[in-house]
Amino acid sequence: MKISAEKQKEMLWTMLLSRRFEDELVELCKVEGKIPGMTILSTGQEAVGSGACAALEPEDVIITNHRSHNHLLAKGAEPNALMAEIYCKRTGCNKGKSGTLHLAVPEVNAPCTSTVVGAGPPIAVGQAFAQQYKGEQRVTACFFGDGAAAEGSVHEAMNLAALWRLPLIFICENNVYAGAQRHEEHTPVPNLAVRAAAYAMPGETVDGNDVLAVYLAVQEARERALAGEGPSLVECKTYRCRGHGETDPQHYQPREEICSWLEKCPIPRLRDDLIARGVLTAADYQEMEGRAESIVMEAVRFAEESPYPDPEEALEDVLA
Repeated sequence: MKISAEKQKEMLWTMLLSRRFEDELVELCKVEGKIPGMTILSTGQEAVGSGACAALEPEDVIITNHRSHNHLLAKGAEPNALMAEIYCKRTGCNKGKSGTLHLAVPEVNAPCTSTVVGAGPPIAVGQAFAQQYKGEQRVTACFFGDGAAAEGSVHEAMNLAALWRLPLIFICENNVYAGAQRHEEHTPVPNLAVRAAAYAMPGETVDGNDVLAVYLAVQEARERALAGEGPSLVECKTYRCRGHGETDPQHYQPREEICSWLEKCPIPRLRDDLIARGVLTAADYQEMEGRAESIVMEAVRFAEESPYPDPEEALEDVLA
């Protein structure tokens, strides 16, 4: 299936913007008191969120996890509001109440981020059930990691989604490590996609650093879901180049392993391919880099100049 030049450049752009956004967070985390809470990044695995979200339509829903910045930016979240929320400022997308780990951007159909490992898939089942019940031509995509794949909640969600033939795409970002445990230390199968067979749904393992492969797999799963054929599991093999969080010294990750995966970085991989095929020029890419830099620095300025919420605002926007 052919992917248009514009779509490929769109994916390169969201990967580049996500990388620059998180590179800035790395530096901000070094300043004591600047960013509240734990910062968890997706450096090296941007192809998953960018490829998957490019295959979705604006009305489709994503349910994401603690490593969410790339997913949200690729889905169209506004960088200023996202950065302000990470700073816990009133102008953030959740009025300063969520911080970096519980981001929600309803305007791009990203209703929640769950930091509870394995909690996203059951929420996604509910979202996909609502879409099916209302007869909407929409799908839900749920991102979770290889560590979450062993949680009972994930298996329950897959079972129910398959039983009800829900329009749901399970996207597993297999980045080699679940916390500090390597893949082979916490699961007996090399490819998690094989588990889909237990629920009578298709399971596909793709190169998670190949954004075009991710796009095609998610696009196919979306078409199946809209045709009433039920859910799919897409396992994206990638790598977490930074620690579980920015305070993680990564002692358990061999330096040569990190360096090896950095050579497979999805951004230069797509960039070089597009330039080689004449879809992009080196000057075009430099312009994209400059634009990403400007957007991120404007987001930081916006966040730093925004006010914190007043204490009494804690009682606003609550259900009970």
